[in-house]
Amino acid sequence: MTLAAGPVAAQQAASDPQNTIYLDTKDGRVVIRLRPDLAPKHAERIRTLAAQGFYNGLKFHRVIEGFMAQTGDPTGTGSGGSPLPNLPAEFSARPFERGVVGMARTSDPNSANSQFFITFASSPWLNGQYTVVGEVVSGMEVVDKIKKGDKNAGGMVQNPDVIVKMQPAAAAK
Repeated sequence: MTLAAGPVAAQQAASDPQNTIYLDTKDGRVVIRLRPDLAPKHAERIRTLAAQGFYNGLKFHRVIEGFMAQTGDPTGTGSGGSPLPNLPAEFSARPFERGVVGMARTSDPNSANSQFFITFASSPWLNGQYTVVGEVVSGMEVVDKIKKGDKNAGGMVQNPDVIVKMQPAAAAK
């Protein structure tokens, strides 16, 4: 299944505002459907932090062309997280295809906290190694516009794009 393309997926997200996240950038809105059926603790974490406004203004600090865009670090360095405790891995059989939202972590599988990434393309080497927390149901063209980083610098971005606002659909005004 190719993500970010189907009206059925967008309709499902619209009918489940508790598990739908709006991520706004300067280029438009990305609608993410959280997958508590696959990763209940991680979905709850994203929902909680989004409702608190934690993600507002955070940088897409690591963006690799053809791979993924990563955000969710308040320090903008890739080494920060929220004040909440790290989460245990919730790996699933859901493959990392275009538009899948995964939780970033250190080499410790149980170290996900607030950082997440959106894949630009199929990334099968991540399957079973990272937690799938959701999928883009609309706005993948917005994700594609996120400023890319330098591949030689691990995708770190100079003057990166930011999340203007990220909120649960249920709380959107």
